[in-house]
Amino acid sequence: MRGKFLKVAVAATATAMLATACGGGGDDSNDSSGQSGGTLRVYNSEPAFLTPSGGDDEPSIYVLRQLYRGLVKYNAETSAVEMDLAESIESDDQKVWTIKLKSGYTFDNGEPVNADAFIRSWNFAAYAPNTQNNGYFMKRIAGIKDVSPEGEGAEPTAKELSGLKKVDDLTFTVELEAPFSGFPTTVGYVGFFPMAQACVDDIKACSEKPIGNGPYKMDGSWQHNVAINLVRSDTWKGEPGKPDRIEYKIFADVDAGYAAFQAGELDVMFTLPPARYKEAKATYGDRMYEQPGDSFTYVGMPLYQDDFKDKRIRQALSLSIDRQSIIDAVFDGRFTPATGFVAPTFEGAREGVCKYCTKDVEKAKQLLAEAGGWPAGKKLTLWANAGAGHDQWLQAVGDQIKEALGIDYELKVNLQFPEYLETADKKNFTGPYRLGWGPDYPFMETYLYPLYGTGAGSNNSGYTNEAFDNLLKEGDSADSIEAAIPSYQKAEDILGEDLPVIPMWFNKVGAVYSENVDQFVWNAVSDADYGATSLKQN
Repeated sequence: MRGKFLKVAVAATATAMLATACGGGGDDSNDSSGQSGGTLRVYNSEPAFLTPSGGDDEPSIYVLRQLYRGLVKYNAETSAVEMDLAESIESDDQKVWTIKLKSGYTFDNGEPVNADAFIRSWNFAAYAPNTQNNGYFMKRIAGIKDVSPEGEGAEPTAKELSGLKKVDDLTFTVELEAPFSGFPTTVGYVGFFPMAQACVDDIKACSEKPIGNGPYKMDGSWQHNVAINLVRSDTWKGEPGKPDRIEYKIFADVDAGYAAFQAGELDVMFTLPPARYKEAKATYGDRMYEQPGDSFTYVGMPLYQDDFKDKRIRQALSLSIDRQSIIDAVFDGRFTPATGFVAPTFEGAREGVCKYCTKDVEKAKQLLAEAGGWPAGKKLTLWANAGAGHDQWLQAVGDQIKEALGIDYELKVNLQFPEYLETADKKNFTGPYRLGWGPDYPFMETYLYPLYGTGAGSNNSGYTNEAFDNLLKEGDSADSIEAAIPSYQKAEDILGEDLPVIPMWFNKVGAVYSENVDQFVWNAVSDADYGATSLKQN
């Protein structure tokens, strides 16, 4: 199965998982004939980090995918895995993988993009004292327990992963802890991108002015809460980006971003204020891009707080919520109520996994009583980040819980996204919290381990379940991605009972672009592709 597994089996599976397409100004958006040139002005909120090892939030990833490139990429229309900087990724046993790189690629500072660049980046991310958000993506590589040991206060016994070995300048091997058929698909995620030595030597400076290896480079430094400006890289030897410049204009509030779009100050908004969808559709018509989405919105349960340790409390809260009524009232009926944890567009997704996701007030009251009730007089604090339009629907959630169970609530929505993510990472939420999740790569495991695996980087609830973890390992070791699905589904069934988060809905993509845009490109995995989006030329 050398070679053939990656190029045929993986690609075919990814295609089946996401039957979505990119959109554009009337032409085939995957056609590379779009015009080049001009400045593309796009909406963004403030990123948390601008390094591959640290950037795991949507605002960061939107920038990183233009500044950096990795081993593989995902086809815009089909999500199929395609070679990018890798010449090949092959394995005889799905445990030891040999990666051969294409030659001639460099970072903006002239350093070569070679085997060392990937090895150093992955080692830096994995080493626990570096506290990098994407370090947990290295958890399958042999030696991870030595560089990032489990257990509070545990100290690393090594600084480098034993599973990473350089063969020559353009070849390295990756030994995994156990066979994993999905490995070639995962490495298209930004956490696996390479980093220059100068970046690793001064990670803070690199976050302010990244040293990338992609089709765009920084024009100046990151202007916090104002802008991030990119220009075409003159050292990138791959297919060049369409715009000459990409200007990320940063807004603290999505409504302010939409007002700027209306005023002609932006060319693309990848999202819209919930209350403005009808207006946008009526106003922009064909320049509003819509398709079924893969983003999962949930209300997380802080299991590290005593009030939420009993799963019956979590189940009762979930049973109190009428998701469809909130979707109808706040989102004009556009979204799909979630009764599972994996987007319906993914192979392996099922309806009805969560039997507590359909409103049943009597059952909710029964479970709450069995759990000993809610502390008398104590308010339920509902958290969300500021400026993203979550207040209205979260208030509706609070109202429904109060009506069903008599639990009063308060909203806490004053933190900007980077500070909110820090609160999540430090597990400082005092009540249920709003978060969302989109796929990092095109197969269903991306909805499971990162959010609920013991110690996983985005496991903000603190959930741990040995049976769940073992089923994920079982799926990981299957002969193929397709063969892994039954194990992943059994793991999802456990989530449906334990409810470390309350599933709310799966989104529908709603993006708008201006008359300046010739072809707008949406990637089925990584969302709006600004480098592939072209502008009309005079």
